[in-house]
Amino acid sequence: MAAPPHPWLKPAVLVGGLFPLAFLALQFAQGTLGANPIERVLNQTGLLALILLVASLACTPLKVVSGWTWPIRLRKLLGLLGFAYASLHFLTYAVLDQGLAFDVILEDIAKRPFITVGFLALVLLVPLAVTSTNRMVRRMGFPAWQRLHRLAYVAASLGVVHFVWRVKKDLTEPLIYGGVLVLLFAIRVVEAVRKRRARTAASVPARSV
Repeated sequence: MAAPPHPWLKPAVLVGGLFPLAFLALQFAQGTLGANPIERVLNQTGLLALILLVASLACTPLKVVSGWTWPIRLRKLLGLLGFAYASLHFLTYAVLDQGLAFDVILEDIAKRPFITVGFLALVLLVPLAVTSTNRMVRRMGFPAWQRLHRLAYVAASLGVVHFVWRVKKDLTEPLIYGGVLVLLFAIRVVEAVRKRRARTAASVPARSV
């Protein structure tokens, strides 16, 4: 069996995806994260989670638009990296910021809307991460697996809302991610409509002349 093209691609993306975490850990250990290191870690891990999640959702639209197949091979890795950063974002809040005070954490989730939507986004990502293996695809069947993984768009949308409500004032950056997400979703919808029309046309028997 021939080796897949660009065998360096996944290792490069993995190293690139983990480099910000390593650099952040080094800065934290050296005490160079500024006056509020916990807030800095929260902001960085949350932003990286959203970037990687949107990047994973961009893989299929990029294939549709460009015809390239290599983005599809990165989709799962990018999604799992996004989930890892989202988990670190929440753990930073729960452990470092709140000291595992579960009553305070639960109250925040229930009463602070931006934390509510952020936590819900993380909850939605959990089944996607658990079912990301080829074995789970075979067990669930591809159609059911595909329907489940459409929740990634919901999770990313909640991530954008979480970002908007967290920054409150300068909405430029979160709205950029929101706009990219809308564009990606629109490409998926247009492609789904095109495929449906093609299937319908193929199923109609040609009229005899």
